[in-house]
Amino acid sequence: MVILQSIAALLPPVGSGWKARVVVKDLKGHPDRMHAVLNSTVRPATQEDPLAWLPFSTVGEYRKGQAIYTYGEPSTGIYLVVGGKVKILRQAGRARVVVDVYGSDEFFGESALAGRAHRMEEAVALERTNLMSWSREEIEDNAVARPKLAIALLQLMVRRSLEFADRIESFSVESIERRLARALVRFAGRFGNKLDEGTVTMDAFTHVLLSQYVGTSREIVTRFMRQFQQEGYLRYSRRIIALRPRALMEWQTVPAAALKRAAALAS
Repeated sequence: MVILQSIAALLPPVGSGWKARVVVKDLKGHPDRMHAVLNSTVRPATQEDPLAWLPFSTVGEYRKGQAIYTYGEPSTGIYLVVGGKVKILRQAGRARVVVDVYGSDEFFGESALAGRAHRMEEAVALERTNLMSWSREEIEDNAVARPKLAIALLQLMVRRSLEFADRIESFSVESIERRLARALVRFAGRFGNKLDEGTVTMDAFTHVLLSQYVGTSREIVTRFMRQFQQEGYLRYSRRIIALRPRALMEWQTVPAAALKRAAALAS
């Protein structure tokens, strides 16, 4: 419940970056949706590009583990990831929730545009990361001078809101096993590099981060990661995950198989 509350608290957000990302609710019989996830950097022709209307900003560098901003700080601007990755965390009771991970060409810190005076979340660099930033006043001034920037930000707001809504639905109806599979496929579509024979490789995420993202413990994530590896859906080490996202998505469409695996784990 706490992770649902943390995600819901961010609606409606603004500024997710302009890469089209798809969260698939039901892939059975929908190969076009599978294609959309695996080709999630393809931008629809009707989408406006915020960076076409934003001036370049000074690039700041952050080391791995460095906080970009913390809970309670003044909410003064938004950020663009130029290189690296950033995780967004919220404190929900005793639990720390990873709301999302953002990579190159993605915006975060959109609460500055939502009228919030102080940050309700924390942003931390997952690796060496370069960022651009703009103050709220700079965004507002540019939106007045360039109306298409306002359109672009509105499109980003709607897209991210829909993504969070899909994720909330996933928390409501799906098992941890399926949520983890969905998270891995989503990250592979956003951060992975395609190899031959349908394999995608990406930098490994820690099991702690994955557990905070799907709403469970590190131990349960480790158990399911081992299961996925034994069944041939992925290989992983401390540095790399090699994933077969299409096969893993197809597995998600077979409820009987999922029930059989859950029963085997419980026995």
